[in-house]
Amino acid sequence: MDPLNNIIIVFLTGIAELWLAIPLGLVLKLSAVTTAIAAALSSVTSSFLVAFAGANLRCKIFKYRYGSDENLKKGRIYRIWNKYGVVGLGILSPLLLGAPLGTAMGIILGAERNKLFLWITIGIIIWSLGLTAAIYLGIITIYPRI
Repeated sequence: MDPLNNIIIVFLTGIAELWLAIPLGLVLKLSAVTTAIAAALSSVTSSFLVAFAGANLRCKIFKYRYGSDENLKKGRIYRIWNKYGVVGLGILSPLLLGAPLGTAMGIILGAERNKLFLWITIGIIIWSLGLTAAIYLGIITIYPRI
């Protein structure tokens, strides 16, 4: 299969889920660097789309789900949000929730869009490099001839 097609497949997969794109890229015999870059760029792209297109939907989702500020402030997610903020969400969401969902949560909770996007991007880069290295090193340890 053509390497460009494999990069496109990894990119499209990474839009939905970073965790799936990285092993897929390595299985498709892309280099670890190419896989990490394609997966990170796709995840940043999906977060960008959610952050900048989804901000307009915040009011509708907020009113539908919570009704008022008081109902939101009673929830568990809001308490976690107050504890860790934009930085915590940005670093942890690519690993735990997925970057697009983490971005949507930050928008719903009222995070500043540019600051949220910056920290989500930093989190995506950190986890893309870490996951790619861990998976690649695991594969070459188990299958040294790859």
